Amino acid sequence: MDAITGAWRWLAAAANWSGEKGVWHRLGEHLWLSGLTLLISCLIALPVAVWLGHIGKGGALAVNISNVGRAVPTFAVLVLLTLSPLGAHGDWPTLIALVLFAVPPLLTNVHLGIREADRDAVEAARGMGMSGPQLLWRVEIPLAYPLIMTGLRSAAVQVVATATLAAMAGGGGLGRIITAGFGNYDTAQVVAGAVLVALLALLVEGALVLLDRACDPMRGRRRAARGKAPAPARAAQSA
Repeated sequence: MDAITGAWRWLAAAANWSGEKGVWHRLGEHLWLSGLTLLISCLIALPVAVWLGHIGKGGALAVNISNVGRAVPTFAVLVLLTLSPLGAHGDWPTLIALVLFAVPPLLTNVHLGIREADRDAVEAARGMGMSGPQLLWRVEIPLAYPLIMTGLRSAAVQVVATATLAAMAGGGGLGRIITAGFGNYDTAQVVAGAVLVALLALLVEGALVLLDRACDPMRGRRRAARGKAPAPARAAQSA
């Protein structure tokens, strides 16, 4: 309880939120690193997963190769990259380690979503004369949208949580608050930093859930289906 009370006092102190070592500055660093990691991961994983899912070849091999990243601890990769020549190039070791960590959930979910798209709908669209790109953008991707967003949310939350490791390589972010607390033997600051990271991960998850609902290409059809669903039931009752 003393640590929790101390963490609350630490968070309530205005001095801990301002300056280069303050929460707002560290939060900006954390969001920048996490956002850049997620952008690079999407640019790598999404085109590969969508294309392999569409043609139905090589997907299993790509997914298995990407999943090797899950078997290797991110911290171990970060240490190795920091000790390599890349260690002299700022945030690059952290960025590469986080990208290797974020690609597997994106690649796996997107590929699975494309491959598991309703085959009857796909074949019907193909029978209507749709070309490959039309089939992909108008049928397969909308049907795979829930799994695509699941992979994006999973990768985003994992990256936000794991980006705290940047502090171990001398980088910025909320992890610096935690490491500074360890260095000063200040348990309250360590707990406060952990709370900030957890809250940020929850906020990112919530924002992506709202984005998911707002951008869902099948939202209108689902609403129409729900509006029509009670009709048979009313007909059966009147009969």
